[in-house]
Amino acid sequence: MAAVPVISSHVLQGLPSFIRNEIGERALLRANRAAGFDVELIEDRNFYIPQQSMVAFVDAMARTVGDKNLGVLLVPNMDVATYGSFGRYITQAHTLGEAITRSIAALCYHSTLDRLDVATAGEEVRFSYISPMVGHPGYGSVACAAAGELLSLFRPYLPDSWHPLRVELDIPTPCHISVFEDVFQCPIIFNAPAVAVVVERRQLMAVSRRTPRSMLTLADVARDRPGGAPRALLDVARAQIRAQLLMGDVSIEEVARSMDTSIRTLQRELQYVGTDFRSL
Repeated sequence: MAAVPVISSHVLQGLPSFIRNEIGERALLRANRAAGFDVELIEDRNFYIPQQSMVAFVDAMARTVGDKNLGVLLVPNMDVATYGSFGRYITQAHTLGEAITRSIAALCYHSTLDRLDVATAGEEVRFSYISPMVGHPGYGSVACAAAGELLSLFRPYLPDSWHPLRVELDIPTPCHISVFEDVFQCPIIFNAPAVAVVVERRQLMAVSRRTPRSMLTLADVARDRPGGAPRALLDVARAQIRAQLLMGDVSIEEVARSMDTSIRTLQRELQYVGTDFRSL
């Protein structure tokens, strides 16, 4: 069985209330069913969920309102600073350049099988994110939200009137480009190799406008999230059982679905590592 990419449940912070207030309670219930657990119970805790579940949650939300570009509306709500110790460690950096460096170094404590990168070309800097979920149904909304996450890292360091040189999205060109341009307030490049925010190189030296309350280190993040994001199948399965326990109902069907595999395959893989679902 291939490795299951996971991500911190902090990325869904605020989305349940957004869905309830903007779309309705029934939409939230549908999104929770698609994810395989009650997101509201885990959004502010150190839980790791399959990235497949995250995409399913957002996709169910978009399908409910019949708008596959709904993710672009999530952009203003994304804020990496709310992502627990990982987010605080990043946004307490003194300069924007240091914040980007920290995000790359700490990513293993936030997610698996995705990648952050920074590249310089002349006077431009391209900060990019590559997701293992590219091409999955519903990924378009997640790509927009990811761009919002990248942008949120810049905001503590740059003026309120600042806008990037451009935003790049690894999704097909939509019918209504103007909606994206209105939200991001800059030119948009579609069919890009990754989600990216492009800024002027000199802005890497921008100093934080916030006064940090405490100074976290990478060691603090490591202590808060021992071992980092789970990579082994056994640890991923445990994480899904833990999330479902909060709802008071655990089933191998839901755990297998959230891990994007079959019950039989999950049973076989658990047996291979010397355990079974009932034991877990």
